Amino acid sequence: MRLAQQDWNFEKNMEETTKQDTIVAETKAEPRVSEHRAAMPRKGREGGRRGRKERGGDDRARSEFAQKLIGIRRVARVMAGGRRFNFSVGIVVGDKKGRVGVGIGKAADTQVAIEKATRAAKKNMIFVNLTKNRSIRHNVSGKYCASSVEIRPSPGRGLVAGSSVRTVLELAGVSDVTAKLLSRSKNPINNARVAIEALREITASTSSAGRSSQAPSAGSTGSTSSLQAGSPQGSSQPPQNATAGAAGQVAK
Repeated sequence: MRLAQQDWNFEKNMEETTKQDTIVAETKAEPRVSEHRAAMPRKGREGGRRGRKERGGDDRARSEFAQKLIGIRRVARVMAGGRRFNFSVGIVVGDKKGRVGVGIGKAADTQVAIEKATRAAKKNMIFVNLTKNRSIRHNVSGKYCASSVEIRPSPGRGLVAGSSVRTVLELAGVSDVTAKLLSRSKNPINNARVAIEALREITASTSSAGRSSQAPSAGSTGSTSSLQAGSPQGSSQPPQNATAGAAGQVAK
């Protein structure tokens, strides 16, 4: 009985000493976090921060076009298994130097829809011939679906417009104009597109004026060439008075 009690006490003491040795070894093997940070060289930490700044400080190539979101909405399409949701995005893109465009993109992801709308806007871009004061030459008006607008030059007043028409004129670089929506449509995409249709009249009028200025010059050259071609024939025929005088002398 005494031998069994001694063996049990010996085994218990051995287990306790083993646990204590394990705890001491773990504490010695794992250094504290503060000691580890203090042991790190200061230059290495500063170098890492500097490296992050240098990587983030690289100037990426910026696009020459500025863009602005004029409308985003979630649309649903009913399928056999239920409804499928997509996003429809409208964007206006321009360089503020006379070029501007409106595009629409649809996709399941918002970022993909924005990229599609940007590509569509750049594809359908128009060029507006502006004056020296960044204004338009004459009154223009346009109509698209239920939206209609009229844009008039107003020197010295700045840009007076509302809704998405103002966004289109700003990104086109137009100033000193007054725009008035003549319809009750609140659709921002239609209002932006009707502004594009109104600005198209400026480009169309300038192109037609250039053609009309070239047309008279072509006619004048044709008339002068016909006169030059007819002049030898007129010089070869004698005048009527000379023929009449010659006929009177023969009769005598």
